[in-house]
Amino acid sequence: MKRARVAYAGAIHEATPHADGLRLADGRVLAEHDVVWLPPVARLGSIIALGLNYADHAKELAFGAQDEPLAFLKGPNTLIGHRGQTRRPHGVSFMHYECELAVVIGRRARRVKRADALAYVAGYTIANDYAIRDYLENYYRPNLRVKNRDGFTALGPWLVDAADVPDPGALALRTTVNGRVTQQGHTRDLITGVPELIEYLSSFMTLDAGDVILTGTPEGVIDVRPGDEVVCEIDGLGRLVNTIVGDEAFGR
Repeated sequence: MKRARVAYAGAIHEATPHADGLRLADGRVLAEHDVVWLPPVARLGSIIALGLNYADHAKELAFGAQDEPLAFLKGPNTLIGHRGQTRRPHGVSFMHYECELAVVIGRRARRVKRADALAYVAGYTIANDYAIRDYLENYYRPNLRVKNRDGFTALGPWLVDAADVPDPGALALRTTVNGRVTQQGHTRDLITGVPELIEYLSSFMTLDAGDVILTGTPEGVIDVRPGDEVVCEIDGLGRLVNTIVGDEAFGR
C-alpha cells in the first residue's frame, strides 16, 4: 500500500493514489497540484544519512573506499515534501541532487542481526538529498553547510509498505533534470545494503519507529540552478518532484 501526507483546506490528511491524482481518507479526490505534500512519515524520528555508499559515486567525488559506513545525522528542518522548492544560495558554484532509497523504521531495533533486519522496516520512500559541493571538506566530515540546510532534503511522495517491496536491493533508480536523464543506478550496487545498515546502526544506537535511513546515491550528479525541475524515481516507489529556486523566492 502507498500512503502520503498532505495539507489541504486547513487540515492534514492521509492520502492514497488515485487515477486522477490522490484520494483523501475522507473520500475526496484531488489533483496533485491541489495539495501541499508533506514528508510521508507522520512521526519522524532521527534522520540518518549515508555517504559514499555507492562505489561509483565515491569515485566520482575522488574518495576511496571506507572501512565502515559513513553515517551522519540530519536535522528535521532539512525535510520538505513532494513538489517542494529547494533554495540554491547565491554565490555557490556547485549544488547537486542525490536520489536515494529511504528506509523508514517501523519498531524499536537494538542489536538486530541482518537476517532479521527487514522485519523492523515499516516501508520505503524516495529522498532527494541535496549537497553544496563548495563546502565539502573531506569524506570524513561532510560539514553542516553541505548537508543540513533548511529544505535541502525532499522526501516522498509515498510511503510504500515494506510488504510491497520484498527486496530493497532490487530497485532501479534514476534522476531527470528538466526531462533529461542525468543519473541512473541500482540498489544492488549499494556497498552496504539495507539489512547490513540496520545491523550496523543498531549495534551502537537504538533505532525507533519513525527513524529514516537515507542509503546514499550513485554517480551521475550534476550542478542544478534556479528554475530546474529535478525528478527522482525509484521502481515501485513513484516520482519525487522538486524545483530549484533562487534567494529571491525566500526574500533574501
